[in-house]
Amino acid sequence: MTGSITLQTTKEVADALGAGRPVVALESTIITHGMPWPGNRDMALEVEAAIRAEGAVPATIAVIDGHLHAGLSEDAITALAQASNVMKLSRADLAFAISERRTGATTVAATMMAAHLAGIHVFATGGIGGVHRGAEASFDISADLDELARTPVIVVSAGAKAILDIPKTLEALETRGVPVVAYGQDEMPAFWSRNSGLKAPLRLDDAQAIARLELTRRQLGGHGGMLIANPVPADDEIPSAEINRHIEAALASAQAQGIGGKAVTPFLLGEILSLTQGASLKTNIALVLNNARLAARIAVALAAASA
Repeated sequence: MTGSITLQTTKEVADALGAGRPVVALESTIITHGMPWPGNRDMALEVEAAIRAEGAVPATIAVIDGHLHAGLSEDAITALAQASNVMKLSRADLAFAISERRTGATTVAATMMAAHLAGIHVFATGGIGGVHRGAEASFDISADLDELARTPVIVVSAGAKAILDIPKTLEALETRGVPVVAYGQDEMPAFWSRNSGLKAPLRLDDAQAIARLELTRRQLGGHGGMLIANPVPADDEIPSAEINRHIEAALASAQAQGIGGKAVTPFLLGEILSLTQGASLKTNIALVLNNARLAARIAVALAAASA
């Protein structure tokens, strides 16, 4: 038998958590499965720097040789960015990677689990998983949705990934009682695009209002997470009509090749990267940075309001 799970943190993260200062969790699949070396390392460090510039501390989440980390040194990020055979971890895989001493990068669900375990209340990502197109036949629905329903962490994203069925994803979130708040606009963003054509369930326009909503939810008790849908900056977006053509082509290619399960999302993102001649990656980096900045401002407001 093994002992209890030990959550390892950097001194920077440990000091911030101990003093009640703002901390923002970051996933690690964007490093290992999102883009090639060395751009993945550079992007990860840039995102961490953006969080620090807003007055918060970044905590990148990963499992390394069976050890769960909330916060990675620059050397550890560099090593992870070059690692091979890295598992992609969701709720179903996280304990396995730890018990088998594996190295794994966390998705939204696993990052939320680790953040909550560490006492981190805000998490920045690119886009959440959700209900895949054709899920009525494939039953392909991301564990991110159930994690949002059960784990009390604020998730800042550019909405659900545009390769998904966004209307069904919103319905699934409503069924699970997850507040979905569009930041600064009435319409739900769609990852690479600012607009999806769907009205957002809720809207708030500043970090202080989001912090106030979170503290109110805590008073009601029994709450899970909250999704903040932050539109990509206008100068960086790919218009929805344009990206949807590429998504349809990528989906057709995946179906023709029999791609399924966890392989679907990375395959589609790779196809779209090729079809957009690299524009999707540029937009992806821009929206992650944008989400990190907002998450840091929310963490700062939440820490101030909780003091």
